[in-house]
Amino acid sequence: MIHAPHRSLRVLAIATLAIAVLSGCTTIKNVFDGRGKDKSTEPTELVNITPSVTVSKLWGTSVGKGEDKLGIGQHPAIVDGRVYAAALEGGVSAFDLRTGQSLWRYASELLLSGGPGAGEGLVAVGSLEGDVVALDAATGAEKWKSKVSNEVISAPAIGGGLVFVHSNDGRVTALDAATGERRWFYSPDIPALTVRGNGSMTVGPGILFVGNDNGTLVALSVTDGAVVWTTPVAEPEGRSELDRMADVDGEAVLDNTTLYATSHKNHTVAIDGPSGQVMWDRGNGGARGLGVSNSAVVVTDPTGNVFGLDKNTGGALWQQSGLAYRNVSAPTIHGDYVAVGDLEGVVHWLRLSDGAFAARFSVGGAITGKPVVSDGILVVQTTEGQLAAFSLQ
Repeated sequence: MIHAPHRSLRVLAIATLAIAVLSGCTTIKNVFDGRGKDKSTEPTELVNITPSVTVSKLWGTSVGKGEDKLGIGQHPAIVDGRVYAAALEGGVSAFDLRTGQSLWRYASELLLSGGPGAGEGLVAVGSLEGDVVALDAATGAEKWKSKVSNEVISAPAIGGGLVFVHSNDGRVTALDAATGERRWFYSPDIPALTVRGNGSMTVGPGILFVGNDNGTLVALSVTDGAVVWTTPVAEPEGRSELDRMADVDGEAVLDNTTLYATSHKNHTVAIDGPSGQVMWDRGNGGARGLGVSNSAVVVTDPTGNVFGLDKNTGGALWQQSGLAYRNVSAPTIHGDYVAVGDLEGVVHWLRLSDGAFAARFSVGGAITGKPVVSDGILVVQTTEGQLAAFSLQ
């Protein structure tokens, strides 16, 4: 989905509907999920597979009303054996990672769309109206509320005594973790037309890495927000604004000192974290993010193809095309496998070695947010607000 910066969700929905009606050349279905009457873009039918690994569902629960078709890509955060999850309507909940036991729930009337992010004893979440709420990670008690310039539809990041919020107008705001007071902000130039959404930020030693809607990745000083370096992940080329969209919306992955990022322009790069120098650039990727293992980088493109790339060179290792047009989520590494979710709520495990299907499990409801893994347990969140946890045997 695309959006015009600085517009609220309600205004966007009305404008999108009006454009669809006036143009006569698109459909409402096409606007919201990228598929119209063209049969060539219908979701690929799943073929039967012989599982090569056993998947066990550990538990499942609901966190409230899900995002439905808002395109937010909500997913949980896992810290210290606890799963934190937010719902558009239903507040924030904490669960035990292994058992799914409910630990606490924070009720809210806010439309919680961004997050949660967790760390340093806090859980932070943002709303469609630009509210930011910080909770005590142990009890769920509210610590403070703050406000930023625009809706928040990505998870805040926490580090160095600060809570970093990436609002949907592109601005990054650093809030004091103890009080919620603003410490600094960074506001990049962004194009007139962008993919709806922005990725969670990545915190490194003294540095905050942020993907921008103009196709760049920027390193900011945690102390004051000063720009350390700016590196293009993909160039916004083309005749029209639509052609030039190059958003870096997926969360970058920091592995030792190397940063891996991917963009809407189907480019994936490896960047030296301290200097910002591009180490390799590959013409495969997508806006949603990537997974990084000991040997491979895995990305999904807008069509639903999943690619395995050599971690050191970016060279192609394999391609899995059996999920075309299934609105595949960003990939996550789960042991010797890579996991993705799709529009029908099916979790797929592919072998890291060759991309072959290894297992699948249906949970119902679309999975647009990146699956999350901790201590060998994978947790997914559906657009209907359901959580499910899995292990491999």
